[in-house]
Amino acid sequence: MTTMTIAPALTGGHDPAYYAGRADAYDDHQDGTTLQVLTVRLSYLIDQHPDVHYVTGYAARVLEIDAEQRHITTNDTYWETAA
Repeated sequence: MTTMTIAPALTGGHDPAYYAGRADAYDDHQDGTTLQVLTVRLSYLIDQHPDVHYVTGYAARVLEIDAEQRHITTNDTYWETAA
């Protein structure tokens, strides 16, 4: 007879809704949604979404996208002025 072992979900201590929010922001951005539109969507989510974990995850990914774009802009600007 075998015994089934249930493996816990690896969520890093976050609610699964947090990762759902991150995934939705990632998918929206991959589909071509600009950072400005993502920021507006985030403001609506903050005001109206009932799950704070989802909103926190969405916000975390939007902030990461912002940081990535700022880094790329800074790096491109540096190399253009250094050349």
